[in-house]
Amino acid sequence: MNRRFFSVEKQSESKARAGVISTDHGTIKTPIFMPVGTMASVKTVHQRELKDDIKAQIILGNTYHLYLRPGMEVMQNAGGLHKFMNWDRPILTDSGGYQVFSLSSSRKMSEEGVRFKSHIDGSYHHISPEKSMEIQRQIGGDIFMAFDECTPFPCEYNQAKASMELTHRWLKRCIQWTKENLELYGHRQRLFPIVQGSTYSDLRKISAEVVAESEAEGNAIGGLSVGEPEEEMYRITNEVTDILPKERPCYLMGVGTPWNILESIGLGVDMMDCVMPTRNARNGMLFTWQGVMNIKNEKWKQDFSPLDETGVSFVDREYSKAYVRHLFIAKEYLGKQIASIHNLAFYLDLVRVAREHILAGDFYEWKKSIVPVLKQRL
Repeated sequence: MNRRFFSVEKQSESKARAGVISTDHGTIKTPIFMPVGTMASVKTVHQRELKDDIKAQIILGNTYHLYLRPGMEVMQNAGGLHKFMNWDRPILTDSGGYQVFSLSSSRKMSEEGVRFKSHIDGSYHHISPEKSMEIQRQIGGDIFMAFDECTPFPCEYNQAKASMELTHRWLKRCIQWTKENLELYGHRQRLFPIVQGSTYSDLRKISAEVVAESEAEGNAIGGLSVGEPEEEMYRITNEVTDILPKERPCYLMGVGTPWNILESIGLGVDMMDCVMPTRNARNGMLFTWQGVMNIKNEKWKQDFSPLDETGVSFVDREYSKAYVRHLFIAKEYLGKQIASIHNLAFYLDLVRVAREHILAGDFYEWKKSIVPVLKQRL
């Protein structure tokens, strides 16, 4: 393993740590939140805004969606996702496993892979571990994920066990394909395997040990944030990070609220992603250092103060609460764009400040004081 890919700058008094991930498209300071650009776009946000105002260091692309539209011929002719969407910073692609999981009524699982029906035109497709790797290679992300099966919550023990074992068998095939096709792209791409096992501690231990023994340069924890209580998510994350190699970055998939992010950092997580900042923004929910704001509420109708006095984005200074509320009530698209930029900038500011407190050595005291504030309803 190339240890230069990830280095730890500061280990806190417990698990929280500040590190640096180095890719061919730039470095990433961890802990980091990764905006989700499912279909080659972070919804309502320009790439220039992502870089210059939001300060995103890495974004996500989605294998399932990009495979169906625009398709791999377009992706190849464009020269990969970086060139296609004009993004010159790192990209992580997920394997499509979660999207296939969400298509429970129109998919068929087998040892070979998954046959599913497109949500776009009803056509049938098949993705195997090897096919997922090939698609992700063509997309050209800097980090790509092993093909896995994500179980729902709640999930019976035997189902979780069988799914985990299938994920492990698929992982071997992903690793083998990657070894045989290492030089497919000009830049280095790194495979992250995924720990599964639902909320069963013994299964998570087994899966974490399998992943730890792989020849990966990073690891991921999947199958959480699918409906389980927050405390269960924290418990499993803590148990898994105890096992995973400390010299590799740890990615907790699909998490979450600002307080979820801080608690996860405290449990040893380095990377997180979630659609929440943009999805909730489009519904008028803004996350701030003072708490959670529903900008559509009547109380903001005559409030001409800046959108967020402590915000770091230009939208926080240039628009008032009353104006943004008006945009939402009038169903103007600009309101969704302003809210999305605000939330993403806040999330990136959140992990930046968390990193500063890790480096300063007072992360846990700060986290304990700020989490209740973040949860307040304004």
